[in-house]
Amino acid sequence: QVQPVESGGGLVQAGGSLRLSCVASGRTFSPYAMGWFRQAPGKEREFVAVISAYGESRHYADSVKGRFTISRDNAKSTVYLQMNSLKPDDTAIYFCAAGDYGSSISLYKYWGQGTQVTVSS
Repeated sequence: QVQPVESGGGLVQAGGSLRLSCVASGRTFSPYAMGWFRQAPGKEREFVAVISAYGESRHYADSVKGRFTISRDNAKSTVYLQMNSLKPDDTAIYFCAAGDYGSSISLYKYWGQGTQVTVSS
């Protein structure tokens, strides 16, 4: 079993940046694709970005493309989400998940507890 733990959330002004981290403990981290999802108040959880097991493929939601960058360090069992040019619409709880490569929530078996990101206008 893989247990992801997110960190790095916080309050930032619009136009600012944050970097989220997700450390995965437990079983071997590297065979899994790692995804970031987010859930805003009153909305369903949505896909943000995914990176394949060894970083050779990445995919982003249209809403974050060009602003967010996903990366991973398998030696540290850590995946990152660099978020630039943040907008108030990016306000949400951000979740890290381990599973198969793709944008569907159903592909991911292991989920973290989430970290809050709040972007003020």
